[in-house]
Amino acid sequence: MLPLRLPRVCVAVTGSDPAQLAEKAEGLVRDNSFLEFRLDYLSRPGLALPKIKRFLDSHPGVVVIATCRRAASGGKFRGSIASQLDILSKAASAGCQLVDVELQTAVKCKPQQLQKLRNRAALILSFHDFRGTKKLDDTLQKMLAASADYYKIVSTAATLSDNVTMIKFLERESDKHSLVGLGMGEQGIIGRVLGVHSGSVFTFASVSPGEETAPGQVTAQELRSVYRIEQVDAATRVYGVAGDPVAHSLSPAAMNAAFRRENVNAVYLALHAKTLKDLMTCVREIPIHGLSVTMPYKESILPYLDNADSHTNKIGACNTVVRAQDGKLYGFNTDTSGIVRPLERRLSTLEGARILVLGAGGAARAAVFGLKERGAEVYILNRSTATGQKLARQARARSLKRQDLKKLAFDVIINATPIGMGNTREAPLQETEINARFVFDLVYDPAETRLLKMARERGAQIIPGIEMFVHQAARQFEIWTGKPAPQDEMLQVVLLALQERAARTAARK
Repeated sequence: MLPLRLPRVCVAVTGSDPAQLAEKAEGLVRDNSFLEFRLDYLSRPGLALPKIKRFLDSHPGVVVIATCRRAASGGKFRGSIASQLDILSKAASAGCQLVDVELQTAVKCKPQQLQKLRNRAALILSFHDFRGTKKLDDTLQKMLAASADYYKIVSTAATLSDNVTMIKFLERESDKHSLVGLGMGEQGIIGRVLGVHSGSVFTFASVSPGEETAPGQVTAQELRSVYRIEQVDAATRVYGVAGDPVAHSLSPAAMNAAFRRENVNAVYLALHAKTLKDLMTCVREIPIHGLSVTMPYKESILPYLDNADSHTNKIGACNTVVRAQDGKLYGFNTDTSGIVRPLERRLSTLEGARILVLGAGGAARAAVFGLKERGAEVYILNRSTATGQKLARQARARSLKRQDLKKLAFDVIINATPIGMGNTREAPLQETEINARFVFDLVYDPAETRLLKMARERGAQIIPGIEMFVHQAARQFEIWTGKPAPQDEMLQVVLLALQERAARTAARK
């Protein structure tokens, strides 16, 4: 007998052989009571059945789905349909409470074959679309021709809006049928987290990074600890970081930790927006209550806002969006706080301080205008001289040429370009061009960039980008919630995430 309510997260378990499959299951069972055994990943799946029986006999509280997906349907099993059904039937006899049969197999079976299997275990009828999210209602109608206990439709979220399509489908149909619905791919994270409160009976997760059984699958630990999927409900407010790319962002870790600490019923997601039009559709339809805006949309999002504060309009860039109760969108810029606050902690005053800003994009504009407001003497160096000169005129700052650097000294050099992000090989300056008391790199991953390393060797004091990141994120949290941000906790979570990322990178080398 199945429990009346299945857990929200099913962890997909694979193995190179039956022993490894069973070993992984043993390691997971303490924290995960709902598993999927992907038998199609085994060269001889029948050999795993005795181990599955022993596992289930010793763990009677665990619910297991047996899946042996055929290669023609996106799996790895290359046997016949008869062999597939035989393996699933034996898995049910071994104790698996659910079996997954893809629609492509079901339409080639006689109804009595599926019913025979269904007499042994609950039947999940599944369909996977590896190209997009379309005709969900038509697909469901085809599936309903076969009697099943659950109908699972997995699409590919090629855009953020595809999540809206899936969520609205679940909201429409889940009262009539037991559905499992989600979108694969990086853009599908919205549906994986929010689908369970829109009507999906459960969602899927991987054991660990690198063990995904579908594109875009995240780990069970991440779904629970970062996104708090067990607490997501109809009242949960949705926030996110929007950019292209955005997978590297540590904002979800920091913001979700802050929501958890301050007991705010909200979830924060990474939104890979390939176009602003796609993003704004998602904001309106989900709806999304607030955005952190990152490259390349800080400037181009301004026309989409209903209003923005004078500071944001002057900078010409927005990194924070609030969706009001009436649906109107308001823009703010907290990058200035992220830049000014760390400097104010180190310099007795910013008035008269000689500060070089590298870059002329959204973050650079926030730095230049914020520092000018506090009386600093600001210099701008940009790869495109014309763009740098334009910003200098707007902010009444000074534009420099690269050859001027060797004869100038500064109190602070700020790197507001993305150079150095994700690696320790690139730097926006050469070592001999670093003549400053402080060097502040707004890039926060890696924790110590090549620029900071060179600055340290030159005797300069360094300010890591993590400080800017946490200060601007804390201000965003305060704007969205009206509560003081738990800055220390946000900082610790991000530092830990950076360490884990660096360890994974080192392990791959």
